[in-house]
Amino acid sequence: MTDGAAAARAALESLVVDVPDFPEPGIVFKDITPLLADHTAFTAVITALAAVGRDESGAPVVDKVVGMEARGFILAAPVALALGTGFVPVRKAGKLPRGTHAVSYALEYGEATLELHRDAIAPGDRVLMVDDVLATGGTARATRELIESCGGTAHGLAVLMELGVLAGRDAIGDLPVATLMTV
Repeated sequence: MTDGAAAARAALESLVVDVPDFPEPGIVFKDITPLLADHTAFTAVITALAAVGRDESGAPVVDKVVGMEARGFILAAPVALALGTGFVPVRKAGKLPRGTHAVSYALEYGEATLELHRDAIAPGDRVLMVDDVLATGGTARATRELIESCGGTAHGLAVLMELGVLAGRDAIGDLPVATLMTV
């Protein structure tokens, strides 16, 4: 683990607050808002996530950064700025105003649909996906499909936390995953 990743992990461990029974009984919600409010910690996290989109020399190797609704937006936009690339939001169905690609996927209780503007990713674009948590992998898998529907290539997935017991990596296949902390 690099010094930057170690600092980011330390920030996560000290500033992410567990909220039991939110949004429903039996769920332990990981509240990242204290981390976001701490400039030093937030900077460390963004730097570590952006490192996934760089080569060994520090040069960016991606053309776009995609953030998944909603907390992924908060992280992906500054990662895109750090890499000198554009930021692209992946939204829930019906939230984008122009033509979109859409992918539906199963949730534990029902189904969800994600959308991406048809012109957001150019053919051949290399794309870093950023989100707060990798849980079951459904959102990441659907986002990867959206990127590929535009002709782009998913370079990897960078997340703050991975919920190891849910095996989200299994759902996303060979996509490289970088996580700052497994819980």
